[in-house]
Amino acid sequence: MPLALLALAIGAFGIGTTEFVIMGLLPEVAGDFGVSIPTAGLLVTGYALGVVIGAPLMTVLGTKVPRKRMLMLLMGLFIVGNLVSAVAPVFAVMVIGRVIASLAHGAFFGIGSVVAAELVAPHKKAGAIAMMFTGLTVANVVGVPLGTLIGQHVGWRVTFGVVAALGVVGLAGIAKLVPELPKPEGVHLRHELAAFKNAQVLLAMAMTVLGFGGVFAAITYIAPVMTHIAGFADGSVTWLLVLFGLGMVGGNLIGGKFADRALMPMLYVSLGALAVVLALFTLTAHHKIAAAVTIALIGALGFATVPPLQKRVLDQAHGAPTLASAVNIGAFNLGNALSAWLGGIVIAAGFGYTAPNWVGATLAAAALVLAVLSSALERRGGPRSTVIATGTPVGQQTPVHH
Repeated sequence: MPLALLALAIGAFGIGTTEFVIMGLLPEVAGDFGVSIPTAGLLVTGYALGVVIGAPLMTVLGTKVPRKRMLMLLMGLFIVGNLVSAVAPVFAVMVIGRVIASLAHGAFFGIGSVVAAELVAPHKKAGAIAMMFTGLTVANVVGVPLGTLIGQHVGWRVTFGVVAALGVVGLAGIAKLVPELPKPEGVHLRHELAAFKNAQVLLAMAMTVLGFGGVFAAITYIAPVMTHIAGFADGSVTWLLVLFGLGMVGGNLIGGKFADRALMPMLYVSLGALAVVLALFTLTAHHKIAAAVTIALIGALGFATVPPLQKRVLDQAHGAPTLASAVNIGAFNLGNALSAWLGGIVIAAGFGYTAPNWVGATLAAAALVLAVLSSALERRGGPRSTVIATGTPVGQQTPVHH
């Protein structure tokens, strides 16, 4: 794997840290600004929505910019956003800082996925994408706990200052290690948009929303489940999240390895197993050891879907994959927001803290159904829209008869 992937992984590490570290620092931030915890929660919601909106917006703005330069600009935006958060005099400015940082998120991973795939041989593309996403998963094992620790003992502003410094390291790495990649000739915004006429691209994005949503239906409410149901002490939640992060790292690497060999079978196995494990979590949540093992498995199976889903979008939107790739990153965050909302509804309805696990299992099972449907449509070679390498939209393709 080329060293350029390390630079992308460092950028991903910083982005992953700033996305998730706020969850452990909400009490400190709320206390400093004199707002309630639910109000401080807008820092999480605002970031997620910023990713959904920023992914296509920043990618469209960058269609005329070489990919290396765009990655550097995005890291610059990330640095500015975290510095604004670090020095925010009032809560509203803190929210603005979070949104600024989030605008870089989707486009960075979207464009970064395309760049990573172009740096290696065709049979190693999913592995290269997984290598970049390793930065995001390692952030949950190292960056988030360390950032939370710094924030609780030194001050949350220091945490965001450190994250901004990580952005500077990532920016320098990209400038030094990522090669200048020529912009594909003849590919314009209308060609990027044409990829969304491809039913397979839309199905892959729907799988992303539902499959990864299944993970966050359970993980969003992990603290009350572990403390109220499993009987862990409040202080144990941090290391349980580290366990989840370790599962993410392993699952991401395994998903990348096997997606290069058999992409759709990898999705069938990971999504099917994820649905089963989430359903079982309603039972294992009542036992400490079983609950801890299940959390690691949810992280592993959830992130085993990331490289194959991202590669699926790149494959189906070939010729003009950048916008589709970035929008798919937004789809992950849309799944997070949707599942957290649905999980909150079932808890509020009185079904208990384990009820979101059933929501997650249902979402993952729905993603599996879509994967089977997508594969069946592909085998039939039915009409679809796609984009060829020259950037020329193709409308109805001739069915392939086997």
